[in-house]
Amino acid sequence: MNTLHLVLNAVTVIFIVATMFAAGLGATVPALLGVFTNVPLLVLALIANMVVIPLIGWGLGALLGLPSAAFIALILVASSPGGPFGAKLAMVQKGDVVAGAAMQVLLASVGSLTFGPTANAILTAADVGTSLSLDVGALVLTVALLQLVPFAIGLLTSHYAPDVARSWHPTAAAVSNITFLVVLAGMLLGNWRDVVDLLGSLALLAGFLLGVAAFAVGTLLATGPPTRRTAMGSVAAVRNAGPALAAIGLAFGDQPAVLSALAGVLLSGLAAALPTATLLSGRRSAPRRR
Repeated sequence: MNTLHLVLNAVTVIFIVATMFAAGLGATVPALLGVFTNVPLLVLALIANMVVIPLIGWGLGALLGLPSAAFIALILVASSPGGPFGAKLAMVQKGDVVAGAAMQVLLASVGSLTFGPTANAILTAADVGTSLSLDVGALVLTVALLQLVPFAIGLLTSHYAPDVARSWHPTAAAVSNITFLVVLAGMLLGNWRDVVDLLGSLALLAGFLLGVAAFAVGTLLATGPPTRRTAMGSVAAVRNAGPALAAIGLAFGDQPAVLSALAGVLLSGLAAALPTATLLSGRRSAPRRR
């Protein structure tokens, strides 16, 4: 099982790097500047992901009366924006990939700083009886190496060597697609016992509802055409597992119950976001009637 986890971790790294590199190859500097200079879009995305979605997680946990382990896992997921699957789902839905990838990197970077205080404040207010202390520098460095650097290299290649970018893009996209399927299969195979154990609880329902609500909030609190708004929805729906896993290791001693609940919440959230992206892709691919 340790070997399987090592292989899955390696494939996950390849998936993240390939996805961000492909997004960079397909981006342009003017398009990227258009995203980062769009102040309303940035403000709304930050409010949606840093404030509204964590509060929704808290509300769902309280409403469903989740046990302590599942409640903690839900709050950790809700408080951690910028998951690498967000850019991939923007690609799947044929949405605004440049805006999705750029916002994902921004949210992951800012979320590295806000995750600890946000999760800690909610868990304290909910009287869970714990506190978080994370290595912020390590989280920021991880985001930079796995997401920002590949995206920047792809963007620079697109800007200074567009012919090379066009020739590399299909290969990078294919690697992203293949590793995406492998990571999904690995997550299901590696955590199926944990997910089965949660079937009698409301943790899976909470994760699914969080994914649906996050997609809706991300889409509604966005500006621009539908392709951009739904891309923001996908980015909001897929949360970042890295900080949550770090928190479980540091603050909860890798408790199996919290780890199992985290796996269930993440997978059920993805189960809400992936079909939505696929449905949008089908609608955007269908020929329009005249």
